[in-house]
Amino acid sequence: MTQRRMPSGQGPSRRSSASGRPGTGRTRGAGPLRVEARPTVRVATARAARPAGSRRTSQSGGPAAKRTAAPRPRALTSRATILLAVFVVLALAYTYPVRVYLQQESQIAQMERAQAQQRAQIAETAKELEKWKDKEYIRIQARKELYYVRPGEAPLLVINDPDGAARDADQKAPAAAPDRWYDTLWHSVRAANAEPSN
Repeated sequence: MTQRRMPSGQGPSRRSSASGRPGTGRTRGAGPLRVEARPTVRVATARAARPAGSRRTSQSGGPAAKRTAAPRPRALTSRATILLAVFVVLALAYTYPVRVYLQQESQIAQMERAQAQQRAQIAETAKELEKWKDKEYIRIQARKELYYVRPGEAPLLVINDPDGAARDADQKAPAAAPDRWYDTLWHSVRAANAEPSN
């Protein structure tokens, strides 16, 4: 007997026919119809081999159901808000230490510059000290600063004072006081007596 499968993939359909095959039908004058239960054997077909996504059809055999778009999540969830708030709090908490760190870095740089200047001054002073260890240099400085001379030498000191010279040039000798009138008269009388008579 040939088994037929329904399009929905169910078991074989049972036909109630009055054929003359034994055990499948009923003859006239016979007793009640007796049907034997046979095991159902599923045969793999091309329809059953399709992927599950391509076999999704409606129960009524109509076209495939359309997928609906899932709702999009909100742009900013509660977890993202909390995380953003934590980041802001951490940034505000680290602002003061960073400012103190930058201020200390600038102070360190300034102190390093001052230390470099002091080292240069110390090196220059050390060179000057090395010069003072030479006796000839000491003699030169004694002549220049203290006006020392060697035995047998005559010191000659030239004073360069342009301001004092200008001040002295501006001062003139005081003018003589004018004679009194009677002194002038007496001098004229004496001058007349001194003239020889003719």
